[in-house]
Amino acid sequence: MVEVKHLGIIGLICALLIGCATAGGDVVQVKTVSDDSLAGLNLDDEEIETLRKIKKVREKETEDPLKEVIQKTENFTVEEYLRLFPEAGRPAASDYEVGGYDVIDVTVYEEEDLSRKDIQVSAEGYISFPLIGRLLVAGKTTSQIEELISSRLAEGQYLLDAHVAVTVKEFNSKQYMVLGSVKKPGTYPLKERERVLDAISQAEGIDFEQGGKHGMIIRTMERNSDTEKKIVIRIDLQELLKGGNQLSNLMLQDEDLLYIPKADFFYIIGEVKEPGSYPYLERKITIVEAIGKAGGFTSVAARNRTRIVRMEDGREKIIQVKVDAITKAGKKGQDILIKPGDVIVVPESFF
Repeated sequence: MVEVKHLGIIGLICALLIGCATAGGDVVQVKTVSDDSLAGLNLDDEEIETLRKIKKVREKETEDPLKEVIQKTENFTVEEYLRLFPEAGRPAASDYEVGGYDVIDVTVYEEEDLSRKDIQVSAEGYISFPLIGRLLVAGKTTSQIEELISSRLAEGQYLLDAHVAVTVKEFNSKQYMVLGSVKKPGTYPLKERERVLDAISQAEGIDFEQGGKHGMIIRTMERNSDTEKKIVIRIDLQELLKGGNQLSNLMLQDEDLLYIPKADFFYIIGEVKEPGSYPYLERKITIVEAIGKAGGFTSVAARNRTRIVRMEDGREKIIQVKVDAITKAGKKGQDILIKPGDVIVVPESFF
């Protein structure tokens, strides 16, 4: 039976919580809250204001449009993606294709007068070259441009066996974005054979205090066609950074978005030694373990009136947990799992 002696009318309502989650309702009880009422949580004004701020943060996170896109978009693991598109894993198939506004150098060996530096590709994808005039180079790799120049010189009877080298000096035609828990999010030029780890380096590394366990590439497939669509490729960053799964170090493509979600958080307020927000980095964490992360209860904590404020299926629930019944009465099997966004509230004891 739940102790209600010192709770008053509001406390009595909260004590008679419905929907017990365990047999007999001795350890865990659940109540669905129909409004924004904070009554019955036994918090002081400062703690109530903290809880309100947490709720606002939580609401803002759930409204993240990027998360909505990811949820509605077809998702693949790296292995699944490479099975469907094996060419994406072959470096030769991912050679950089020159585009408008790129700057290239062209060297014609043994013909110094024909060599040119700092040739800017026009917006339409053309360059002008001595003797052979205007050339369309957009959409071609450097090796294909080398062959094109060599063949045109031979066709004009200028050089029958020209040895040509083309290098990209400035990469301006293609871009990718890095967003989320990195130190310098933004848009970056896509260089030749640039991979996921290169992009992370460009963004000055992962902010591990904010997250960094997982990442994803949001990629546009069949661009500029009637069948254009986006897909999401999920990456285990921990395995990649440890060197255990280099398959995840995919080649980047034009207009890719590398997104490294910030870690989900749970929150603890009230009578614990270190109240605050904590990143939800483990796959599973229980309420007892969460309180341990916060340094444990204070000496005046109402341990058996500990509550979890949780949003679930669009509705707020208050879950009351008798923590002593779990830790002292040997009911570890009834230790409740914490979910991202949960707020653990530990009120002060009245006696």
